[in-house]
Amino acid sequence: MRRFNTEGPVRPDKHYAITPLTRVDVDELLGLIQAERYFVLHAPRQTGKTSALLALRDLLNEAGEVLCVYANFEVGQAMRENVEQALRALLDELASRALAAGDGFLEDAWPNVLAKSGPGGALRGALTRWAAASPKPLVLLIDEIDSLVGDTLLSVLRQLRAGYDRRPEGFPQSVVLCGVRNIRDYRIRSSSGEVIAGGSPFNIAAKSLRLGDFTEAETRALVSQHTAETGQPFAPEALDAVWEQTQGQPWLVNALCAEACFDNKAGRDRSRTITADDIFAAREELILSRRTHLDQLAHKLEEDRVRRVIEPLLSGGDVRHDGRDLEYARDLGLIAPDSPPRMANPIYAEVVPRELGYVLQDSLDQNPAWYVKADGDLDMDKLLAAFQSFFREHSEHWLGRFDYREAGPQLILQAYLQRIVNGGGRIEREYGLGRGATDLLVLWPHREGLPSDLWRRFVVECKVLRDGDRRGLEGTIERGVEQTLGYMDKCGSGEGHLVVFNRTGDAKGPASKKDSKHWEDRVFRREEARDGRKLVVWGM
Repeated sequence: MRRFNTEGPVRPDKHYAITPLTRVDVDELLGLIQAERYFVLHAPRQTGKTSALLALRDLLNEAGEVLCVYANFEVGQAMRENVEQALRALLDELASRALAAGDGFLEDAWPNVLAKSGPGGALRGALTRWAAASPKPLVLLIDEIDSLVGDTLLSVLRQLRAGYDRRPEGFPQSVVLCGVRNIRDYRIRSSSGEVIAGGSPFNIAAKSLRLGDFTEAETRALVSQHTAETGQPFAPEALDAVWEQTQGQPWLVNALCAEACFDNKAGRDRSRTITADDIFAAREELILSRRTHLDQLAHKLEEDRVRRVIEPLLSGGDVRHDGRDLEYARDLGLIAPDSPPRMANPIYAEVVPRELGYVLQDSLDQNPAWYVKADGDLDMDKLLAAFQSFFREHSEHWLGRFDYREAGPQLILQAYLQRIVNGGGRIEREYGLGRGATDLLVLWPHREGLPSDLWRRFVVECKVLRDGDRRGLEGTIERGVEQTLGYMDKCGSGEGHLVVFNRTGDAKGPASKKDSKHWEDRVFRREEARDGRKLVVWGM
């Protein structure tokens, strides 16, 4: 039985699969190779790059006009900036892959070339000799190129460039570099972070191509393979949820469906239809288990250039990044490839605030049952009143611990809500640059077993009033009321809450809990009505 694949290259005999080469412009790739070009193929991690390279290798070798060899240069990462040891590992990897392709020249040649030319010329020398001895032009597909570090990456790129003018008789006809980053981001740094080569040391790259996520049609086609093979149907709402939650990110699509259909015991019953609630339950399990893919993504949040992109999204603030920062965040897959900047998919939008507020959420002494009414409904008014007291008492401590300080109030609120909503509901989040607001939709099942499309919907809009905001408190509230009502209409919600964090007069954070007069000016609860619709405004 085939399965959804979440580890390594796809194997169509073992995995449900979208044919890798249908996801790229094969004619463009073949045209670049025939024109003897060197180029870059990049995409976020676990998107299908390796599967595409292996399929391209097989296609070229079956045609028989060139000898195409795939090599994974990640083997050199552990040697960091020990160039000699790294080149030894890379040449051995290249020779082993070539031998598997039927060419044993490098197996005997590379040790002598390394001894004679040293690490600074061994790759160039080995490729020169190999190309001259090969009866066919060589095409080299180098995977995980940007896993190399500092001087090692610099040496590899410069040796490839040094032999470029000898192609195709004395050097590979075409070289494809594959990794996460675009070639423009190959700013070579040492292990300590020091820049050792500004600009690109590989200016011979003719083009930089990006492997995209699955389209909606490809996402549905992948899921339909499971139904065709096992007979287990997906409800239309479940198919919609897979697409909407993942936006076609290949690992997420496979992981979500693997969790729902294989890891979940109930999902292994093939007579049972997979529902939208099964998909959302699978999403929650993926997030809570902090699978490697999501954990690696969360780790990137520690980088300053990622923070400069993500923080304004979380806070609704203005752009603070430059073009390189945004391009890097897009290369990582955190940010959607098109404009305006936004989180790439709802699952990443959920993972980011949970990761940033994880310590706070884990430390909260709050029982979800405290905020559940006798009929099972969530008492959002009571919940936000409790949060208001918590924020007054503890915000100074927690705001000082966030690296994402600009988004600190929103992260505290989301961590608090998450701890409570984990008792049976879920939160959906929308971020937007320059809006000055964060939209939260809390969904709650007021009756056990109720389908999620019939859950109660509570809108919580967050705004932050800062020094220099010409609208002042009342203007901020007025604008926030409009936004909250608009979001309520969009979500079909009958209950809305606007939370206004007043950060004026204290650049370092909220006033101390001992400064009661200051807090009395900030803390309030009042109801607002517009055109017969009501919502509650919470000042903090």
